[in-house]
Amino acid sequence: MGSWRLYVAVAVGGFRRYATYRAATAAGVFTNTVFGVILVYTYLALWDEKPHLGGYDQAQAVTYVWLGQCLYATLAIQGGGAEKDLMDRIRTGEIAVDLYRPADLQLWWLASDMGRSLFQMVGRGVIPFLFGAVFFPMALPTEVTTWAAFLVTLLLAAVVSFAIRYLAALSAFWLMDGMGISQALMITGVFFSGIVLPLNAFPGALGEFVQVLPWAALLQMPADVLMGETGVPGAFAFQAVWAVVLLAAGRLLQSAATRRVVVQGG
Repeated sequence: MGSWRLYVAVAVGGFRRYATYRAATAAGVFTNTVFGVILVYTYLALWDEKPHLGGYDQAQAVTYVWLGQCLYATLAIQGGGAEKDLMDRIRTGEIAVDLYRPADLQLWWLASDMGRSLFQMVGRGVIPFLFGAVFFPMALPTEVTTWAAFLVTLLLAAVVSFAIRYLAALSAFWLMDGMGISQALMITGVFFSGIVLPLNAFPGALGEFVQVLPWAALLQMPADVLMGETGVPGAFAFQAVWAVVLLAAGRLLQSAATRRVVVQGG
């Protein structure tokens, strides 16, 4: 039980750390809201030309937009979460201190990122979502069970997101610089998560391909569960399988990376 209290404390620390950046949070709320409005009107024009694109009506498309703005920073879809700090610590050699801690490296960073995710959702994501619900027609459920299932998908999405970024961060053990990997994370996050366009609106074989990738667990699955477009057990299973696979891959790569660590400078 003591170890779990440690990781809870790390998560709380991650939450409090990001809570100190009040000006940045306010700017993020404003930016997400503005981009949400721009995307909504873009979607409305697109859905006027292509009704029921991807199986969504206009209200569902609007809901998808505002959910994306809510989860953009929450899930660090373009990067910028725990992986950034981890790559910096690997580059500077401070990772040696982390390895001496009486804690699991992967769980430590997972707990820290969960704290960050929770703050970003509460501090930066909820307000744009509520703004959208007030000023635009949205397809929101009325059943408590649907909202409960949706919250579970958010938790699983946060784990999958961390697992993807943790794998990318570990590459710094060999590359010694995370700039290129960070750029790749940004590009793949934007394209494969569906933050710009729902994955079910992608055409043909490409649409089928992107919907089985782990990034589909970030936004597409929570959106479809919220709007009743997919079965809840199937969504849970999809996200859970990717979470387990990616976390296991991260642990294997971590083991290989830390078997022999050379601290920079000696």
